Amino acid sequence: MRALVQRATRASVTVEGETIGAINDGFLILLGVGHEDTEAQADKLWSKISKMRIFEDENDKTNLSLADVHGEVLVVSQFTLYANCKRGNRPSFTDAGAPDEANRLYEYFASLVARDLGHVETGSFGAMMQVELVNDGPFTIWLDTDTL
Repeated sequence: MRALVQRATRASVTVEGETIGAINDGFLILLGVGHEDTEAQADKLWSKISKMRIFEDENDKTNLSLADVHGEVLVVSQFTLYANCKRGNRPSFTDAGAPDEANRLYEYFASLVARDLGHVETGSFGAMMQVELVNDGPFTIWLDTDTL
């Protein structure tokens, strides 16, 4: 499972002109699911993200977690995190998980966020989405459960 975590002052996702998810001050998490991923990878990934201390404290040191700042989370599915660009100029996405299982794990991951924070905003799995954000910092972290 892969996640691109961006610290945001605001982020939103729109489908067919309608905003379906939006946050202020928190994380935009672009989430990709691979073939071999399970709920155990989702648990591990959320555990790492939820505890990351990448918000500034009163001394401008990155010592605070999402919970410390009462941050919000927007999770958007993004199978393109599994793009393979080794051959030619057109990426292959064969490493991405099968849609039904990927959607199940995406929803499971979102449920973990909601369990811990009380609320989560999400995109729409499989839809053509427009994602906007103001990346705070900028601060972007790449996580892959194969290397955690």
